[in-house]
Amino acid sequence: MNIVSEETGSHGRYSTAVEGHTAEMTYSRSSPHLIIIDHTAVPDALRGKGVGQALAAHAVDEARKGGWKIIPLCPFMRAQTQRHPEWQDVIQS
Repeated sequence: MNIVSEETGSHGRYSTAVEGHTAEMTYSRSSPHLIIIDHTAVPDALRGKGVGQALAAHAVDEARKGGWKIIPLCPFMRAQTQRHPEWQDVIQS
């Protein structure tokens, strides 16, 4: 799955197109070392296919590479961080 990262000013998004549908995870950068993930949108046609999970894992990988932390404001991302204790190194509660 190809995930595209876009950032303009303090706002960013990770997105992917699968089977003609686009899923996204949006965030705000509150400092050079902290992002707030505020929304995840996965079209109904892609539910249950691991697309949201892939976006969440990508966000964690990007945080590790960039040396920043994530505040999971989005309910989906918050739930994913609870299911993945191995992500706690980049999660700020």
